[in-house]
Amino acid sequence: MRQIILDTETTGLSWEKGNRVVEIGCVELMERRPTRRSFQRYLNPEREMEPGAAEVTGLTWDFLRDKPLFAEVATEFLDFIRGAELVIHNAAFDVGFLNAELARLGPAFGRIEDHAAGVLDTVQIAKQQFPGQRVSLDALCKKLGVDNGHRTVHGALLDAELLAEVYLTMTSGQGEFALGAEAAEGAGATAQERALRPLAAVVRRGILPDEANAHAARMAAIAKKSGGNVLWEAGG
Repeated sequence: MRQIILDTETTGLSWEKGNRVVEIGCVELMERRPTRRSFQRYLNPEREMEPGAAEVTGLTWDFLRDKPLFAEVATEFLDFIRGAELVIHNAAFDVGFLNAELARLGPAFGRIEDHAAGVLDTVQIAKQQFPGQRVSLDALCKKLGVDNGHRTVHGALLDAELLAEVYLTMTSGQGEFALGAEAAEGAGATAQERALRPLAAVVRRGILPDEANAHAARMAAIAKKSGGNVLWEAGG
């Protein structure tokens, strides 16, 4: 499966009020492995940044004014994401902005959903795994042990790279822990449904990577101390 982890930066919070995309950042995964292929472009939004957005991103109109228009990179961008599942944190925000940009170019460009194989929202995955807790990208990095110390401002490519680590960590082990019946049921499920399906059939919450590693190390130490004569490795 080919997946594109995608993030955007914008001039403000609402495309309905005329805010525009100023940066697109994407990283590619193939069968859940980073391929080192990426797509990143700064864009001329044809308008000033709103103060809050400028503070969060560190981007200014002076920096962006000589960058290409979205229309100039649209075909290259769509070629990069075509046929892939998009993985986005708070997908409605980014997809809404990108669809607004495509709409400005005319109906021939369609919508993001026309080019991608599907859209997976990692906010929904995080809410399922950590109910009632903060699920911002920074909060998830802290919770899952993903180093984001170099993230002093929001940047689309940097955030896509961090989200890739967060996504892979949150969803690691789902296939390994699925029961046979669940795996069969999952064959007809959408990508969103498969990703959101909790591990409740095996455990009541997701097993974090540190917990799994600690458990494996403990089991290996016990097996070594007992000379390999342990019940969980016995036949029958």
